[in-house]
Amino acid sequence: MLSERELAALLLRLEGILERVEGMLPPVPAPPDWSANAFRWRKRAGRGHLQAVLHPHAIRLDELVAIDEQKHAIDANTRQFVAGVPANNVLLTGSRGTGKSSLVKAMLVKYAARGLRLIEVDKADLVDLPDIAAEVAARRERFIVFCDDLSFDAGDPGYKAL
Repeated sequence: MLSERELAALLLRLEGILERVEGMLPPVPAPPDWSANAFRWRKRAGRGHLQAVLHPHAIRLDELVAIDEQKHAIDANTRQFVAGVPANNVLLTGSRGTGKSSLVKAMLVKYAARGLRLIEVDKADLVDLPDIAAEVAARRERFIVFCDDLSFDAGDPGYKAL
């Protein structure tokens, strides 16, 4: 059994150890700023978190030319998604510079006031999709998970995550 003095010394020593260990740990990320319309999934020291994008690239749908058929299809699907009725997952394919990313960003501009939100995820972080889904599951907003430049090599873990 320890005396009061020995116990106090032990507790003091344990506090010093805890301070040193805490100094080596990465800081706990702040909770997401849910007032934002767009987010990026960021990883720091193996821990993922949503980082608000305060000024996302705002593109209006009417600024996109020569892709009217794609605009109509994506717009109709996004409208259904935001309304909470059945909608499809979307995979936009095409050459660089054909407006795929701009089309997604235009949907955010058009439907943000109705609760649409965008989460951009790097290809390497697609393995975190369950964590991202858990982060937003209780939210009333509707989230598009957006991965730009999605290409895979054989055995790529991002492909398996999808």
